[in-house]
Amino acid sequence: MEEKKLSQNLQILGKGTGRRKSAIAQIKLIKGTGEFIINGKPGISYMQEDPSSILIMQAPLDLLQLQKNYTTIVKVQGGGLIGQAEAIKLGIARALCTIEQTYRIPLKTKGYLTRDSRCKERKKYGLKKARKAPQFSKR
Repeated sequence: MEEKKLSQNLQILGKGTGRRKSAIAQIKLIKGTGEFIINGKPGISYMQEDPSSILIMQAPLDLLQLQKNYTTIVKVQGGGLIGQAEAIKLGIARALCTIEQTYRIPLKTKGYLTRDSRCKERKKYGLKKARKAPQFSKR
């Protein structure tokens, strides 16, 4: 509800999509005070006040000293909280690149524009998990 009010009243400066494992985050950056709104909730309460997740999300903004310039509206689904935080980080970095091309070089050197493609390995038949075999019995 709050997300719709904010995005309707203010002009969206940048958009970006981030993915990590099975989490997908859609980011909208608008002029504001530096707060995060994730799925209609404040970012700190959505991330369960986990400081590492909050620092992961804010990393691209901290690198460019833009913490207080933009309000970030996020729609995220899938995965766990850490995967979602990583997806939000990639989405914010991509959205910042759409706002200003000069942001691309420092974000690229830090690795914030690179998608981490690692995901869970599939289970194979005859095994309990992807690589874990059942216990060997000699007799």
